[in-house]
Amino acid sequence: MPEAIDYFLIQNLLHRYSDAVDRGDFAHVGTMFEHADVYFPGEETPSVKAGTRDFGASLTQWTRIYPDTGTPKTRHLCTNLIIDFDDDTHARTQTYFVVLQAAEGLPLQPIITGTYLDRFAKVDGEWRFTERRELVGQTGDLSAHLLQTFAGPTGE
Repeated sequence: MPEAIDYFLIQNLLHRYSDAVDRGDFAHVGTMFEHADVYFPGEETPSVKAGTRDFGASLTQWTRIYPDTGTPKTRHLCTNLIIDFDDDTHARTQTYFVVLQAAEGLPLQPIITGTYLDRFAKVDGEWRFTERRELVGQTGDLSAHLLQTFAGPTGE
């Protein structure tokens, strides 16, 4: 039976992801997801395979970083967290996300919403990501955020 601390540790890991992305620390994101398969919106097979740190490199290729702050000038808000434990060492989560951005010529606004579907394993007493699937519900003006064209919502 999982303990209460396990809920908090998983929640903390999810929030650390948002913090790292908003600080532009994509290398840290790569480390966090080193043991995870990552499915980008609409994918049937993962673009990032477990055993690599390629998620951080992918974020670098896709995300605009502003020189004056060294960040993407975003705030990832994660809400409605649901945690289900398969056993003492495996868990699944569903988290809604909203990304806010304010940049030169772009007033503060939500630019994308969706759901993260994550899987975790507890290894040597530490929780880590083992899978991430990102579903996109709505998109706004992504022009100040992305370096590449995004196809749009993938459905939830």
